[in-house]
Amino acid sequence: MKAWSLLVGLSLCVASARAQLAVRADTLYTMSGAPIIEGVVLIRDGKIEQVGPAQDVRVPEGYQVLEAAVVTPGLIDAHSVVGLAGILNYDHDQDQLDRSDPIQPELRAIDAYNAREKLVAWVRSFGVTTLHTGHGPGAVISGQTMLVKTRGETVEEALVDSVATVAATLGPMIERYFRSPGTRAKAVAMLRAELLKAQAYRRKRQASDPARRPDPDLGLETLVRVLDGEIPLMITAQQVPEIMAALRLQREFGFRLILDGAAEAYLVLDEIKKAGVPVILHPTMVRPRGETVNATLETAARLYEAGIPFAFQSGFESYVPKTRVVLFEAAMAVANGLPRMAALEALTIQAARILGIADRVGSLEPGKDADLVLFDGDPFEYTTHVCGVIIEGELVHQTCQ
Repeated sequence: MKAWSLLVGLSLCVASARAQLAVRADTLYTMSGAPIIEGVVLIRDGKIEQVGPAQDVRVPEGYQVLEAAVVTPGLIDAHSVVGLAGILNYDHDQDQLDRSDPIQPELRAIDAYNAREKLVAWVRSFGVTTLHTGHGPGAVISGQTMLVKTRGETVEEALVDSVATVAATLGPMIERYFRSPGTRAKAVAMLRAELLKAQAYRRKRQASDPARRPDPDLGLETLVRVLDGEIPLMITAQQVPEIMAALRLQREFGFRLILDGAAEAYLVLDEIKKAGVPVILHPTMVRPRGETVNATLETAARLYEAGIPFAFQSGFESYVPKTRVVLFEAAMAVANGLPRMAALEALTIQAARILGIADRVGSLEPGKDADLVLFDGDPFEYTTHVCGVIIEGELVHQTCQ
């Protein structure tokens, strides 16, 4: 296959939005089967039309052809605050955590997401095509999260799902932002109390006499959806006491739980696996201090060995630029024991399954969104470049030389 800079760069420069495309790869990772050597993906009307070996897939006349050394599905950042947090430390674009109250499940990420934020384009340049973003950790219940594609000028153009999870936090992190709760036990008690209120609110709302039904409460309405299993509760819990408290709450109330962060997950692998709970793992290179003092570079490998579903996240970064890169975090996990295919799965199909969008993204299969990343080498090598990003059949990032 010819070098990217000689052939594909020219093709990318003239490719048009929503064009009929044929993407050829020396190695094609579909994430729905074994890698395909000399693979082809046909794209039509924003969807994947056909996938297979070059000898079996005929490129129709009129299709623009792109070529790369490696092609994967679009990467999924499984937890971020990008679009609510801006690229710089400006107060006016740091909307990921409202500090007026430690319990605000009614806050909607869709009302704060800025599709034009420079961070969106920046993470897209590293192959991220889908973001799970929204209100971040730091409050007992900080608000709702959402799913977006990393394109579009407005949130409506980017939107995949306006309510993906409700974000909660347990542990000493909350003390940085709120006077109460001041201890682990208080935070758990406050979260339990709110869920009990939601149970009572649900019962009253079902009263046969309309006069006895409560006035609408946005926060409790949201938590009722959690209790009904419509929306997962994503609990940021880094240390063992918080992880075990989250698992107890899940058993008590029966909601769908996603563990977030889980820096000490390797100490309670059996308990997490028994609960059947997936993990959105903290960034591999997280700073080992505070709640993450016992974090290890090997946690992803340990989760994989235990058979616990997990995905990678960029999380919240306090330094500029205010996000990490999930591709780099996954590469570091590979360097510390995680098999390469498992890392790719965690960046694509596994993340899609955890977030409930595997019917649309996460693998290259006919009928799914045409989200692809084109690399000039091994995705986990630091010297490799993302040469092209396609979202729903539109070339949204390109490197032309």
